[in-house]
Amino acid sequence: MEILRKLIMHFMSIYRKTLIYLLLVVVIVSSSSEEGVNNSPPKGKTFTNSLGMEFVQIPAGEFQMGCSKGDKECADNEKPQHKVKIAKSFYMGKFEVTQGQWTKLMGSNPSSFKECGENCPVENVSWNDAQQFIDRLCNKEKYNPCKYRLPTEAEWEYAARAGSKTKNYWGDTINDEYFWYDKNSGGSTKPVGKKKPNAWDLYDMSGNVWEWVEDWYDEKYYRKRTSINGPSSGEVRILRGGSYLDGAKFSRHSCRYDRDSYGKGNDYGFRLVFLP
Repeated sequence: MEILRKLIMHFMSIYRKTLIYLLLVVVIVSSSSEEGVNNSPPKGKTFTNSLGMEFVQIPAGEFQMGCSKGDKECADNEKPQHKVKIAKSFYMGKFEVTQGQWTKLMGSNPSSFKECGENCPVENVSWNDAQQFIDRLCNKEKYNPCKYRLPTEAEWEYAARAGSKTKNYWGDTINDEYFWYDKNSGGSTKPVGKKKPNAWDLYDMSGNVWEWVEDWYDEKYYRKRTSINGPSSGEVRILRGGSYLDGAKFSRHSCRYDRDSYGKGNDYGFRLVFLP
């Protein structure tokens, strides 16, 4: 009996050591996996949501926000250039929200250029309209709290620049291969994704339609911001990126256009951010 008791104690000791080892392995693997999510490569991972909207993971980092060095077309509200830190990676819509995606979710199409087709950006939408779209999308996908929103102004410019320091992500000169503006659009919107993307695989960050961002407009706050957070209050919102209707200078990354949150135009659209 003594021999049997010793054998049982021996095997129990081995069992405990094995269990502890397996638990340590699980913790290490889990930790490594979480670190991998936070260290995204520049092109990042992608995913497609229930509406067929494609998203690209944007890495964390720092950039110089505002009027690019040597840019003579900057307005006062784009100055001075200042460093902003993007502390966490996020997902950015690869394309502007399309008419097809809007109609599928909202049941109607507010766009002026319906004949352009379902792959053209939805337009004639206000900042308030974009918020309604976001709320409905989160309800559809059962996210509570909501994981979708408009990009902040800092996130938008950071993603548009994609590591570049020039006034446009392709350089400082006008290049029709990258964007739709008044000289090549024929006076209307165009299907998304027909021009060349930036280095992070985002399309139409310049031109096609202006894009609403989350922030209130505040010229003084803009000059001193260091993070993605915008002012806590204000009177008007902000659009970025220029459009098919405007000259090339309005498609520069630092260009800012303030507008009432209820304002609409056939060159106003948006794209979304997804927070994992």
